[in-house]
Amino acid sequence: MTIQLEANLQNLRAKAPLVHNITNFVVMNFTANALLAIGASPVMAHAVEEVEDMVSIAGALVVNIGTLSPLWVEGMHSAMAKAAQTGKPIVLDPVGAGATPYRNNVLTALLEAAPPAIIRGNGSEILALAGASIQTKGVDSTADSTDSIGAARALSERFGSVVSVSGAVDVIVHGNRTAWISNGVPLMTKVTGMGCSASALAGAFAAVVTDPFEAAVSAAVTMGVCGELAYRAAKLPGSFQIAFLDTLSDISPAHLAELSKIRLE
Repeated sequence: MTIQLEANLQNLRAKAPLVHNITNFVVMNFTANALLAIGASPVMAHAVEEVEDMVSIAGALVVNIGTLSPLWVEGMHSAMAKAAQTGKPIVLDPVGAGATPYRNNVLTALLEAAPPAIIRGNGSEILALAGASIQTKGVDSTADSTDSIGAARALSERFGSVVSVSGAVDVIVHGNRTAWISNGVPLMTKVTGMGCSASALAGAFAAVVTDPFEAAVSAAVTMGVCGELAYRAAKLPGSFQIAFLDTLSDISPAHLAELSKIRLE
């Protein structure tokens, strides 16, 4: 089993896919800039009246439940249903899963309505989504990615989704395939929107890569390598955020080939 990291990045930039994001207020600007930097085209459309039309022209749909409201939830349902109908890949980011009953109920309904191609979250979110008992601190993880492998496999089996778990080592599972990715730096956890941008990048790769497992791995490796390269130029959160966006724009297929730390099983 191999992942065509270099070719996938080249393909993304050549096709510049439109990625439809229903995401949260906190990260909207950073997420859009991250997609632009990597070479995709972002659109942030939440209104129920237009989400189906937007999904129809997009290459992928990314749903992030960070800041929920009833109208946005309605838009998520409509967009996911249209994506499923038209065969567009869906990436679900279950931000804060386990924090409140409302958040959990929304996620349950979304998963039942249209199983996503990729579910991407931190260890606590994946454990909560799988129904395990876990303490959640806001939207931050209190569980390591490796602690949630069993939950990730259970989710993958139930919904047929690729499950990507972020952490010091990212773990991505689907069927009998597992990827372990050791790229990244701790400072990435000190900049809000990094995880949400990782989900958006997964959507960008899923729009141009047929296999959602390969798309999820390509996105995770790209995020981690960019984090390492950005850290060479910036050691504090504010400057690191800018350096990260610059690195997303500047990263080359050769960088991925040279610096990726991936183990496939």
